[in-house]
Amino acid sequence: MGDYPSKRTRSVNELTDQIFEGALKAEPLKDEIYCQIIKQLTDNHVKYSEEKGWELLWLCTGLFPPSNVLLPHIQRFLQSKKLHPLSGDCMQRLHKALRNGSRKYPPHLVEVEAIQHKTTQIFHKVYFPDDTDEAFEVESSTKAKDFCQNISTRLLLKSSEGFSLFVKISDKVISVPEGDFFFDFVRHLTDWIKKSRPAKDGIIPSLTYQVFFMKKLWTSTVPGKDSFADSIFHYYQELPKYLRGYHKCSREEVFHLAALIYRVKFEDDKSHFSSIPKMLRELVPQDLIRQMSTDDWKRSVIAYFNKHPGKSREEAKLMFLKIIYKWATFGSAFFEVKQTTEPNYPEILLIAINKHGVSLIDPKTKDILTTHPFTKISNWSSGNTYFHITIGNLVRGSKLLCETSLGYKMDDLLTSYISQMLTNMNKQRSGRGNTLQLGAELCPPAVVDEPQSFCIFGGIQPHREEFVPEQRGPR
Repeated sequence: MGDYPSKRTRSVNELTDQIFEGALKAEPLKDEIYCQIIKQLTDNHVKYSEEKGWELLWLCTGLFPPSNVLLPHIQRFLQSKKLHPLSGDCMQRLHKALRNGSRKYPPHLVEVEAIQHKTTQIFHKVYFPDDTDEAFEVESSTKAKDFCQNISTRLLLKSSEGFSLFVKISDKVISVPEGDFFFDFVRHLTDWIKKSRPAKDGIIPSLTYQVFFMKKLWTSTVPGKDSFADSIFHYYQELPKYLRGYHKCSREEVFHLAALIYRVKFEDDKSHFSSIPKMLRELVPQDLIRQMSTDDWKRSVIAYFNKHPGKSREEAKLMFLKIIYKWATFGSAFFEVKQTTEPNYPEILLIAINKHGVSLIDPKTKDILTTHPFTKISNWSSGNTYFHITIGNLVRGSKLLCETSLGYKMDDLLTSYISQMLTNMNKQRSGRGNTLQLGAELCPPAVVDEPQSFCIFGGIQPHREEFVPEQRGPR
């Protein structure tokens, strides 16, 4: 608050961490912090100090509520100071903290800087797969699920189901769990990255991040069901996977899809036909380009383009999606891994995780070697360099050990699909009023709340493998 100036310069987060970290870990200290701030604001006639005190109170009311014993006194204090510009906002934040519960981490730098600049509104830029972005208001009490719902409403999506926020920081893109406070997750993530990358010459690098909103779970995705979702998300998320050559498709489908991709780019404009040989990487799966000469590709694409005169960009996107929707690998997240446990499979394997389960694919032929439905997966774990999965029960099951740096993504995706499946099954079960059997007893759904490594199915007791926090990223 400036009453006793520090002898050394400290970052704002260093000070707010010192004040709030203890209270977030020990319940009685929450009331103590409130009491100390209110005490400092009572009969404080030093304007600078008083304003800093209000900034602290604003941050505090956004982090956690006081106990029921202290609450009436805090409310009366705020009511007695209703002429102060921050009083009303502090009261609102207090009510939201009572409704949504306490945060787990001290304020994020964005929150601290916002109130220091006398603004109580924080707008965050969110990026979408179609290369557009929009700014959305984010409050201290905003949870990822609320954020997703706000974005879905603004974009006129029919549902936010299956969509998720992703934070891109350093070289990682990590999904935000829907129950997490948004600023808590970002704070946890930046702290974790800082710890894993020590400062050089005593200088801690500033970690900038971007927030993306994308489709994560494709369980109920049907092209044509939601035109805005198809146009902004589904087309642009499926296109790169198609061009990387992850799907198995016929030559006629490739010609047709290339013509549709061209139409999405240029609609009915034929003036770019001459450039088709140069843009083949944007039209055709990379592993198929050399199967024909550039002139043959050009002739074939133009021939299929002429079959659909007058089609708009949006119609072309929908036609593209309807073709790939027929494939078993539609809506997959693909991972190239190295495996050494199954001699009948190639050493380099393509793993697809989608609504059907976990598919193992030959990366050369694109043939699906096998698909393990979620009901057959009993255990999985991940680390910086690996992803392990057990099919069947732990006694007679088979284990697939994979080398990959994307184990954290595979882990999170598998956890999310199974969590969604359990939620839907519980809804059906409660709706029918009887027990839903699936060939084995389900482990308690609560297990899914902590997505490390665990057993879901298989007629065995829930089993947790040893988990070393340093080996994996936060969720």
